Amino acid sequence: MASSSSAIASFVEAAPPGELQDVVLDIKTLTGEDPKTASSLEPAFQKYNEEQFTTVKLPGASQAVIMSPYNALGNARYYDTESQSSFKYDYSSQNASDVQSYPLESSHADLVKSLLKSVPAQVQEHYPSATLGVFPTENDSRIAILVVANKYSPNNFWNGRWRSSYLYDPSSGALDATIKVDVHYYEDGNVRLLTDRPVSSSLSPSASATEITRQIAITEKKYQEDLNRAFGTLNEGTFKGLRRQLPITRQKIEWDKISGYRLGQDIGGGRSR
Repeated sequence: MASSSSAIASFVEAAPPGELQDVVLDIKTLTGEDPKTASSLEPAFQKYNEEQFTTVKLPGASQAVIMSPYNALGNARYYDTESQSSFKYDYSSQNASDVQSYPLESSHADLVKSLLKSVPAQVQEHYPSATLGVFPTENDSRIAILVVANKYSPNNFWNGRWRSSYLYDPSSGALDATIKVDVHYYEDGNVRLLTDRPVSSSLSPSASATEITRQIAITEKKYQEDLNRAFGTLNEGTFKGLRRQLPITRQKIEWDKISGYRLGQDIGGGRSR
């Protein structure tokens, strides 16, 4: 029973972007039970939401907020620095509730507020739609800057997510980043792109929000260019090497006559037995 629960949890945690509900329905169909009501699976749903930077709109709000390990308060509660509020998240209904005041208390509060103003310009310029979160972390020694952008196109059988997390240390100027891209394409097949790029850069100690934002823009532009080059290499080299351009006979198959071929004799060129 424990191994079964562990297997189900792994399915939840590995759900492609925008497809958690589909995975839940598949699990329910296979097991006859709703995984969202199983208390043993709540840690899996929590891990999925926090690692994927799931977003939710607070009651009465127009902008979404991020859930992550950096703004988790425990007991399914999270906080948002921009609205200076905390909220409870229901993993079953995927709604936020019980919003309470949560003032920003940090020795770097001014920098956090400045980043909340400067980073959105960079985000809006490069993403069709994205959500930003800025949180003091690691006992207020560093600042986490999170960006998540989702693009779902289920009618065209693909969904994608870009996640960036930056940890800035005001005392040393170190800016450590991790950029993750997750794209799932599932028309007549099942192809998934998963990337995980760690990047480190150095700024001056107590750098301004403008300097940090500029470095974020440089980092993400370079990674986008690297991805574009990698796709070109895959398309022109790796993918072409996966299959023959022509059958072993060096002749193209006449697909309109395929039903009339006798496999061994007509395609292989020898006598069928």
